[in-house]
Amino acid sequence: MFSRKDLAQLKTRGIPAKTAKEQLSQLEKGFPKMQLLKPATPGDGIQQLTEEELAEYQKFFESNINKLSLLKFVPASGAATRMFKTLYDFLNTYQDTEEDYLKFLSNKEQGTMFQFFENIEEFPFYQDLKNAASESGSEIDKLLQKNQFKQVLALILTKKGLNYGNLPKGLLKFHHYKAGSRTSFEEHIIEALSYCKNSKGNAQLHLTVSEDHKKLFAKQLKICRKQHEEKHQGKVKVSFSVQKASTDTIAATLDNQPYRNEDGTILFRPGGHGALIENLNELKADIIFIKNIDNVVPDRLKEETIHYKKVLGGILLNYQEYIFEYLKILSKSKLIPSEKLNEMLRFTEENLCIQPPENMYYKSREEIVAYLQTILNRPIRVCGMVRNEGEPGGGPFWAKNPDGTISLQIVEGSQIDKEDKKQLQIQEQATHFNPVDLVCGIKDYRGKKFDLRQFIDPNTGFVSVKSQNGNKLKAMELPGLWNGAMSNWNTIFVEVPIITFNPVKTVFDLLRIEHRN
Repeated sequence: MFSRKDLAQLKTRGIPAKTAKEQLSQLEKGFPKMQLLKPATPGDGIQQLTEEELAEYQKFFESNINKLSLLKFVPASGAATRMFKTLYDFLNTYQDTEEDYLKFLSNKEQGTMFQFFENIEEFPFYQDLKNAASESGSEIDKLLQKNQFKQVLALILTKKGLNYGNLPKGLLKFHHYKAGSRTSFEEHIIEALSYCKNSKGNAQLHLTVSEDHKKLFAKQLKICRKQHEEKHQGKVKVSFSVQKASTDTIAATLDNQPYRNEDGTILFRPGGHGALIENLNELKADIIFIKNIDNVVPDRLKEETIHYKKVLGGILLNYQEYIFEYLKILSKSKLIPSEKLNEMLRFTEENLCIQPPENMYYKSREEIVAYLQTILNRPIRVCGMVRNEGEPGGGPFWAKNPDGTISLQIVEGSQIDKEDKKQLQIQEQATHFNPVDLVCGIKDYRGKKFDLRQFIDPNTGFVSVKSQNGNKLKAMELPGLWNGAMSNWNTIFVEVPIITFNPVKTVFDLLRIEHRN
């Protein structure tokens, strides 16, 4: 199947030939779908906390912070091209004719591009746009008066001006303040200084970025770091990593042969955000907060976000206390009373929401102990869940696992069998969705870091059909970072308010009230 040249290419990328063969097999047969049993809902998989409980968990987190190594992890790879899709469509189709201008005016009521130009001064990057226009020998006001819309968009999207179409979201201006505008990267720095500081005032922030953007992020950090550290009375240590070439996946033709480039080499494609489990696995911290690069708010709304991050952290630490104590008992004592074993089983069912395989209570004492050690000695994550208001994304469900257990899982739409009416009905009954708001414990009861790669469910990736130079091919994405890659983690779902979720998926989202000061 693979020539010497192919094997040399695989070796260069750090991909074992066995892995490439397994991926080709997976591309041929596809992935099994998840077996959903029911949606996780408040009181049945999703915890709803009282004001008193919220305060207690926040206090518990704050009282333990000096003993912990904390880190904030932000996936920030890739260009923001999709954020500007509507602008690109307009740029590529608008012809500067009177007919097109009349069509443009007719879209007044529909919003779209009329809304964009009508509100252009409200965007946080407007001052930068004015400066870019001036440097190119023009003025934004005059360009707009003359209806030279394409020139304005070129100044926003291309190297003629801001080059926003080729920059990552982390380096785009998201919020405007009296002192100037901030990038989403800067807002994450401020968040890290707000809930990831240790007793010495040091905070850690790690971003996954593309190789092409590392220097740009470092440059932005050098510009803004001092002012944020002084204002928030701390020091932030920022580190970066790049998605590994070894996590790219082999592409296949429609008849399941390796897809080859014009020069005969095999085509590999990025494995999706699930590949970042490798980056996460190399970090050293007791507690890791995970949040997407575009989910930030201006200062006036940060208090609520910070409050709930500390609450989720407090919940995780509280659960760890119980789990670690149980594991110490299981590791030291051979004669554990039946009452204690039953207490542990109840904890896994009622608190960790893991239903054991059938007949577990009829197993021998040794088998029960082995089961408890396996179930309890895993990474743990507390996931904020928001009420479903039509936003895209995965959701919280009860699902059956390959080992016969039933547990809480974050499930993406691609994992659900669309031809199974019952599964679709369960999906439609979901009351909440996943905003990617996670707090993770990645060390065991002895303080040893887990190898996170051991807790991936390899059967939760998916296959899609893509196009390359006009030819169709099969592409494979690895199990997603917060679904399949964390499938075998202990999971707690907690309801958080919608105000903690304010992503910027399109440039128009920057006009929402939540992103204005």
